[in-house]
Amino acid sequence: MAEPRVEVRRSKRRTRTVTAYREGDTVIVLIPARLSKKEEAHWVQEMQRRLLRSETKRRSPARTSDSALLERCGELSANYFSGQCLPRSVRWVPPMRTRWASCTPVDRTIRVSERLREVPAWVLDYVLVHELAHLLVPGHGPDFWELVHAYPRTERAVGYLEGLSAAAGWGISTVE
Repeated sequence: MAEPRVEVRRSKRRTRTVTAYREGDTVIVLIPARLSKKEEAHWVQEMQRRLLRSETKRRSPARTSDSALLERCGELSANYFSGQCLPRSVRWVPPMRTRWASCTPVDRTIRVSERLREVPAWVLDYVLVHELAHLLVPGHGPDFWELVHAYPRTERAVGYLEGLSAAAGWGISTVE
């Protein structure tokens, strides 16, 4: 894999902290203006390492294939539903117009929008837990939400998805 392009931005107002983030294909490293070239080189390398570690942690291995998605559903079913919610198939599908994912309880299949391939792992897990809960409760009534709220990051993931949808102008509801 090629080394990412790095842009170092020095600031006289920045006195102690060093920060890094991605802007497209470029890693931006913000450093105090007073740092030497040697210190700059150290911090550029360190911040690239931290950024990569952070991004890797957020990425779900389930995004790699349909079989990995199915395996992740098995893990989530064991953790949140005592293993009672095992789908027959789970697959990535082209972006859906109005949903993040869908479940057909009668044939125990789950379809997950390709739009979710790049979300943090905990957000994808929420969507999978939501769809797995439909294998036990088809609608969105209180019994359904009680099951879904067993996942501790439910509210946070719903907020993330609402923000993502609003920012992209997709109009996708997190309740459906």
